[in-house]
Amino acid sequence: MSVRVLPDFLINQIAAGEVVERPASVVKELVENALDAGADQIIIDVVDGGRTAITIIDNGGGMVRDDLVRAITRHATSKLPTDDLLNINFMGFRGEALPSIASVSDMYIDTFNVAEEHGWQIDANSGDVKPSDWESGTRIRVQNLFAKTPARLKFLRGDKAELISVLEVVKRLAMARPDVGFVLNNKWRFPKNQDLAERIVAVMGDDVRGRMLEINAVSRSNTEMKLTGFVSEPTLRRASSVDQYLFVNNRPVKDKVLVGALRGAYMDVMHAREFPLCALYLTLPPQFVDVNVSPAKTEVHFLEPSHVRSFIIKTIRDRLAQTMMESVENVEQSSVSAISNNVVRAEPVKFDFGIKADSFKVRDFVAPIQTGYVPPVESLKILAEPIREEEVELPLGRVVGQVANKYIVAQRGDDMIIVDQHAAHERITYEKLRTNKIKTQPLLTPIVVNLRTEDVMAVVSIADELKQSGLHVGEFGEDAVAIFEKPSDWDMDWPDVLRQIADEVRANGHSSGLNEKLHLKLANYACHHSVRAGQKLDMLQMDTLLRDIEKTERAGQCNHGRPVYKIIPISEIDTWFERL
Repeated sequence: MSVRVLPDFLINQIAAGEVVERPASVVKELVENALDAGADQIIIDVVDGGRTAITIIDNGGGMVRDDLVRAITRHATSKLPTDDLLNINFMGFRGEALPSIASVSDMYIDTFNVAEEHGWQIDANSGDVKPSDWESGTRIRVQNLFAKTPARLKFLRGDKAELISVLEVVKRLAMARPDVGFVLNNKWRFPKNQDLAERIVAVMGDDVRGRMLEINAVSRSNTEMKLTGFVSEPTLRRASSVDQYLFVNNRPVKDKVLVGALRGAYMDVMHAREFPLCALYLTLPPQFVDVNVSPAKTEVHFLEPSHVRSFIIKTIRDRLAQTMMESVENVEQSSVSAISNNVVRAEPVKFDFGIKADSFKVRDFVAPIQTGYVPPVESLKILAEPIREEEVELPLGRVVGQVANKYIVAQRGDDMIIVDQHAAHERITYEKLRTNKIKTQPLLTPIVVNLRTEDVMAVVSIADELKQSGLHVGEFGEDAVAIFEKPSDWDMDWPDVLRQIADEVRANGHSSGLNEKLHLKLANYACHHSVRAGQKLDMLQMDTLLRDIEKTERAGQCNHGRPVYKIIPISEIDTWFERL
């Protein structure tokens, strides 16, 4: 067959197939254009889920007549002032949205720019331009979406499903720009200049109020990166990733590097089938990230993905690791000093919780830890010399007793606190294991694993990362990897492990498989070597447990993601008994 140049209308429809998947895609493209035009108030209205009509009104700068005519031609854009595709600082830039949308709908644009006496209107299908009485910003009306391409129309879902997709797009853009006001169908309203914490509540729901942790960190590496925003407490999670909002240079993205980093940060505080909530904003120089990857502009490519991933994981884990004692602001140093002067000195006493060693050999895998409790002298102070409540208020309060040999009940001011003794001790044991250096075993005869050439390259590319988990590997020819050192007493199917790691690296650019296996091994050990539910504890043991969990990182949940404690205000208990 001979080669022919496709007609413009067909080229536009092909481009529309890449850019315009459904009504939500139209809304996304047009609202991004409004944001790039400087709008701080955007009104979106959709009829029948967007298939009948979509209207976007903004108060941005608008266009003069000549720009309006050029705006509906292919590859025309105001977002790329130079020819540098790695220096893009706008939401939209490809120059395909308007002509693509026009090719599959009836589209009309009304716009006004202060440089001209009146506004203009253009029929994007015919190109006819005429004066308009429009007086501010731009209005774009898209009608009869996909009417010109019935094959695409039949693939649309029901009106409500399409409206939900539109709402999700508006939510993501509203999260990207809390300084801008958004209104959808006069029902969903996000006021402009809204505080980010309030915008998060408005988007994610009232159950997140007071349960999001603020993130603010700057990278110390060669790449200048900044991560800000909020992540959820580990006990606040969803059954899907619906409330994970990720942004790169204020652009909403669904990037596998960021998603993988988020999962890695919560690996030992949340079940793998559960998802944390977040609104995270990564800022880095434009030359370190390529946003010109997909027509939908939802994916990006990082110049140094491993640095981005490690920076995000460390930042979030450091925030989750804050102990209760570090976060308490009302403990007076003078009170602590006064307490220490009235201490009854005693030798440390070892309490045996009756935990028997089992078949686990993790003690050979990490440096030894003490599984029995040795309460510090500070813990004995409380029982030896009662302290008045007004002198110091401990985060988990003072022990009242034990219920069902499972839960420790404590009181702190006007709060009752219930602590799961197994979950608490499990977290303490796990953190001690995790912070001990991994013991490794050099091999006299390396373990050689035959792999495909591409898998060898994938595994070797993250050799430094694997070494941090106790696995020292190196290239052994073009089609094999040699293991020179491995974690002590860790016998595994190494060919299968390395193939899984290679698959992850090739698919995502990184691998968390080995760390997850390490976490599982330590978590199982911690679970089997902790105080059991049903085990009776005396007052000193319970108090020691509470004081230790207060100083333990990620203390709010065990390593399986279950809550360690619950705080119930006495006022809430009063309502149970109608003491109003």
